[in-house]
Amino acid sequence: MKFFHTADWHLGKLVQGVYMTEDQKYILKQFVQAVEEEKPDVVIIAGDLYDRAVPPTEAVQLLDDVLHHIVLDLDVPVIAIAGNHDSPSRLDFGSRLMKQNGFHMIGRLQKDYKPVVLEDEFGEVYFHPIPYADPSMIRNLYEDDSIRNHNDAQAKIIEKIKASIPPNTRNVAIAHAFVTPFGEEAENTSESERPLSIGGSEYVDATIYKDFNYTALGHLHQAHYVANETIRYAGSPLKYSISEEHHKKGFYVVTLDGEGKVELEKRLLIPRRDMYTVEGFIEDILAESVNEDYVFVRLLDETPVLSPMEKIRSVYPNAMHVERKYYSALHLSDDSEQIQERRKMTELELFRAFYEEVKGEAPGDAAENIFKEALEAIMNEDK
Repeated sequence: MKFFHTADWHLGKLVQGVYMTEDQKYILKQFVQAVEEEKPDVVIIAGDLYDRAVPPTEAVQLLDDVLHHIVLDLDVPVIAIAGNHDSPSRLDFGSRLMKQNGFHMIGRLQKDYKPVVLEDEFGEVYFHPIPYADPSMIRNLYEDDSIRNHNDAQAKIIEKIKASIPPNTRNVAIAHAFVTPFGEEAENTSESERPLSIGGSEYVDATIYKDFNYTALGHLHQAHYVANETIRYAGSPLKYSISEEHHKKGFYVVTLDGEGKVELEKRLLIPRRDMYTVEGFIEDILAESVNEDYVFVRLLDETPVLSPMEKIRSVYPNAMHVERKYYSALHLSDDSEQIQERRKMTELELFRAFYEEVKGEAPGDAAENIFKEALEAIMNEDK
């Protein structure tokens, strides 16, 4: 049994004011081409098909086009689950009709849960889709007041699944959760990952999945395994924040033999535009060749740069952000020379320094007069 493991498409994603739909279309075209060339037995999408509960029309159309080509044109089944960004009820719509054509969409976990069973030359393989759900929903579903967090909820679901698994079968779990080796707290792999809960109750113990031949995870955007090489995150197919600039994006090709042993291969996807940090002086950056990538620019200039984004976009037209590495109080330690110097400044001098840092130019007489009047009014309030 060979299947593709992907996750976290986040269709309709907006990054720094830029819709990523065209980039997503570009990357998914490569994915569909791989499906066409290799004809896996099934494609797994482990949650977060969309970036929000009510996605833009273009994102819905893109998902429809991709699934139509994979399921109907290529006759490859797809098993997909809802993630924390998706709307379970919207994804569930028409799921019974789509199931007949090979698209198994599980938006909401049902009490009368049934696995998706596929066959290869060695027999049946049981796929167990576990869509994202808040612990309170699982607590109500199973009428179990002991479920207080995500780990409890996943443990309860897995307990129910394992009770129904026939002996000597091959089993694949599909889940969307924050899984760590022993359920301990860990940092997100990306700034674009939305926390599942507040207060440390979102983490799930990887040992819960130890009895499955493979666990296909979604939620974290960096591809990696957790505790065991058969418990894996596929990661997102694109970079969705600068915190992901060093991620290697792609999907996994997973092969189960007749004994249930797993072979893995990571396939990389090449983006239409890469995303990374550019650091340098404005003069050197402006001397570079025009580049269409999504860049976050960090200027090394200590003196103010007038209209920095306008200048940078003459070289990097898709630049997403610009900041100055130096000359910013946000990047200075409390005992730095710059901070000490600023503490000696008068209110007017501080205003001038702040104005120049934000605007890139000195304030005029009119701006200074307004500041003086406001400062005088505030000082007179206590008299």
